Amino acid sequence: MKKESYKISVIVPVYNKESYLKECIESILGQSYRNLELILVDDESTDQSGTICESYGQSDKRVVVLHQKNAGPTAACVAGMHAATGEYYMFVDSDDYVDSKMLAEMAARLKGIPGEVVCCDHILEKQKKTEAVYSAVAPGVYTGEKLNKEIKEKLIGQEQKVFPMSRCMKLCERSIFEGNEKYYDYDIRFGDDSHLMYPAMLNSSRVVIMEKALFYHYRYVEGSIIHRYDERIYESVEKLMVSLSGAARDKKVPDGEQMVAREHCYMLLYVLKNELRNPDRNYKKKIREIFCDPKVRELILNTPLSVMDRTNALLYLGMQYPDSGLISILRMMLKIHDR
Repeated sequence: MKKESYKISVIVPVYNKESYLKECIESILGQSYRNLELILVDDESTDQSGTICESYGQSDKRVVVLHQKNAGPTAACVAGMHAATGEYYMFVDSDDYVDSKMLAEMAARLKGIPGEVVCCDHILEKQKKTEAVYSAVAPGVYTGEKLNKEIKEKLIGQEQKVFPMSRCMKLCERSIFEGNEKYYDYDIRFGDDSHLMYPAMLNSSRVVIMEKALFYHYRYVEGSIIHRYDERIYESVEKLMVSLSGAARDKKVPDGEQMVAREHCYMLLYVLKNELRNPDRNYKKKIREIFCDPKVRELILNTPLSVMDRTNALLYLGMQYPDSGLISILRMMLKIHDR
């Protein structure tokens, strides 16, 4: 079968990215691989993003434009999948862009079988420099027991992700998403890629890790969300764990319960870091409410965790001893780090 026989649906969730959206769209429509459709899902943008989408929808018959009430990126991706007519999906964030040969190179690795996923590398586009980011999984083709051991059993529960859970940088055969909507919770806004991609990757049958395939350009705006307090992160993490636990249980992941417990603890490190940035003077009270909760205490104390990163090691101590003066010290250290 000729490689362009595979129709690829490129799905772009769009929310208030007017400054970058045209570059994103042009990079997709400029692909050397022509058998594609571009689905732009406007998540009730308040800037000119929706108008930009419409202009491309009117000028290129490959472009489908959807508008929805604001419901978050996962809901936008799901709406895009419902509208898609391709055999394969590719997700691109609306502030990113891709090389013109990306789809052609990735499609060349396809076999045309159910459950296959082809993964490329990416370039981190920082404001002052760029950085090549390669997969921690060795390049190659993974099927059967090799796929289970090297990828599926390492999707969650690791301090450093072996396989990135991002929905981007992956060309996915559409059937891996079938039946997974019961795991989606559109209120999850932190770690939201995981409840989309974790059950999908568990459904995969063939995964290709490309070598030195720097096709995707991920735009990283330094000093933005990473240092911003978000009062909903803890809520999102708890809902995400319900999703991951359900997927691991239903898909009969070996030691899935333990994997989810470890992932929960690693995510709680982010929760603590976030709460240390809480501008409220009563930040300690909020931390104690979370980490002195009996269910959280039981989870932390009964889940063996390997913590190698120095910052994480200190946060881990804070999780274990939330009533100590260590919390004040951690907050001071984080303030210095954020300057």
